[in-house]
Amino acid sequence: MGRFTLPRDVYHGAGSISALKDLVGKRAFVVVGGGSMKKFGFLDKILDNIKSTGMEIQLYEGVESDPSVTTVMKGAKAMQKFNPDWIIAVGGGSPIDAAKAMWAFYEYPETKFEDLCIPFNFPLLRTKAKFVAIPSTSGTATEVTAFAIITDYDNGVKYPMADFNITPDIAIVDSDLAETMPAKLVAHTGMDAMTHAVEAYVSSMNSDFTDPLALHAIKMISEYLEPSYNGDMAARARMHNAQCLAGMAFSNALLGIVHSMAHKTGAAYSGGHIVHGCANAMYLPKVIKYNSVDKIADKRYCEIAAFLGLEPTTETLIKYIEKLNKTFGIPSSIQEYEGGIIDEKEFLDKLAIVSELAVGDACTGTNPRSITPAVMEKLLKCCYYDTKVDF
Repeated sequence: MGRFTLPRDVYHGAGSISALKDLVGKRAFVVVGGGSMKKFGFLDKILDNIKSTGMEIQLYEGVESDPSVTTVMKGAKAMQKFNPDWIIAVGGGSPIDAAKAMWAFYEYPETKFEDLCIPFNFPLLRTKAKFVAIPSTSGTATEVTAFAIITDYDNGVKYPMADFNITPDIAIVDSDLAETMPAKLVAHTGMDAMTHAVEAYVSSMNSDFTDPLALHAIKMISEYLEPSYNGDMAARARMHNAQCLAGMAFSNALLGIVHSMAHKTGAAYSGGHIVHGCANAMYLPKVIKYNSVDKIADKRYCEIAAFLGLEPTTETLIKYIEKLNKTFGIPSSIQEYEGGIIDEKEFLDKLAIVSELAVGDACTGTNPRSITPAVMEKLLKCCYYDTKVDF
């Protein structure tokens, strides 16, 4: 039996944050990240809309990129004191993901973080609060997904949490909020969305319900990402929708080892984090080649290429992704990332454990081709050195 889960309501288009005026409740706990939402005036607009409902508001600011377990627990304690009936998360994927995890600890204070890392092991939520997500970037689609990524900095590991319970009740996809993204962020989040859609289409859990969303998202991204990157705001509005459609697809079809690798390499090295969207973009061509050994996956990659009007081969799709990466200044290897901040010796020293963790990642189970830690080591080496995948 399959399952297809989305938010109860998705409000979209410029100015759609006005939908907040229709919320009914007593207290709203608003979670935000850095200062960009405040700097550009969006936070004030959001708070004004909430205030018009008569609800009391508590603001929780400063959620970092790649939110930590510490931030989640601190926010959950603040929620427990305030006792909200609405949790409203605003910004990029980080504050929304953090708020999802806070939600579980708010409603179930005795829950252990380790238990939530087990896929689809969340307790039943909405016993105290409902959840609104308002994205400001066009990539993670966490506003419509059953996922959250939380980082354990003590162990240098990103944990993907997965459960349909954390799919938001309401998503507000307001394109106005995406207009302030710098070009580099547009590129990284856009390629994150492309990876979501491609992995969803070839996932072992793809279905008649997810395929149309994935293909249309791929088509939209191929058309609108580059002009969005170049500052076309009409295209940026369409990208905001496209990434949401990709999220609807992957939240239900799940993902593959591109994301497993990105999760486990992202915070593993002392030289610095590998930005998630950039990691996905770097790894995607290599993983497509690896997966294409599987006949069903190869067929579906060919279908994607054909849908884009390209020659219907996997190699053509790989070359197309590589061309996009080059257009956006995304490196072709980990070794080249940010001028070489990921030290080769450290990469090799940690390769075995990172590979084992990647194979154990929640996203690996729905990859169309199975993989072992030993083979993952070979694949990650190809991604580090930009060498040919021939296994």
